[in-house]
Amino acid sequence: MPAATALPTRVLHITALAVPLAGWTLHTTLLHRRLTQAHRDPLTGCWRRETFTTRAQRLLERHPDETVLVLADADRFKQLNDTHGHAAGDTALAAIGRRLTDWAGPRGVAGRLGGDEFAVLTRIEPRHQALRLEHLVRLMHRPVPYTDGTLPLAVSLGAATPHAVAHHDLPTLMRAADAAMYQGKHTGTVTLATAAHAAVPSVNGRRAGRPGTHTPGRAA
Repeated sequence: MPAATALPTRVLHITALAVPLAGWTLHTTLLHRRLTQAHRDPLTGCWRRETFTTRAQRLLERHPDETVLVLADADRFKQLNDTHGHAAGDTALAAIGRRLTDWAGPRGVAGRLGGDEFAVLTRIEPRHQALRLEHLVRLMHRPVPYTDGTLPLAVSLGAATPHAVAHHDLPTLMRAADAAMYQGKHTGTVTLATAAHAAVPSVNGRRAGRPGTHTPGRAA
């Protein structure tokens, strides 16, 4: 009889230990999920600017020879909002975020920099970069399903690689990609940055002439 009653006692002891452990694991999981959500843009699912920058910098440092940075800016976004309403604008932004995230895949990171500006940095072998960028152009110009029809979508794209720009730091790559994107605005293609794009003057970390720099220039 003693042996028969000892087994349930051990089971009770294990259960007593397991219950708080399981509760702590659940708490930790929920906490991690909330922290992750706090760093993501709720509309698009992309990382917020600060988190994107941290993750992109880490990825760039680890794989400098096979990374591509792309800056994306929705074309005529105000016109889309004025014509179809703000709900339609939100739908378009959400679609851009999802498509950039899908394009980046598990080897990359996508972020929303603010408004209709996005950035994505991902690992692509040099021999595949041109093909992958062509695919991104097509992806960014597919109409977005909305209510009973579709919304037109056009996104200007500028791409920069450490090799082409001759720099390996993220701020320089972003400045070069931004200048390249601006050069190819509304062309329906992706403009590849060169070392010359990296030398474009900037104000407060943004290309001179871009809205928010207090410098006269064409609207982006």
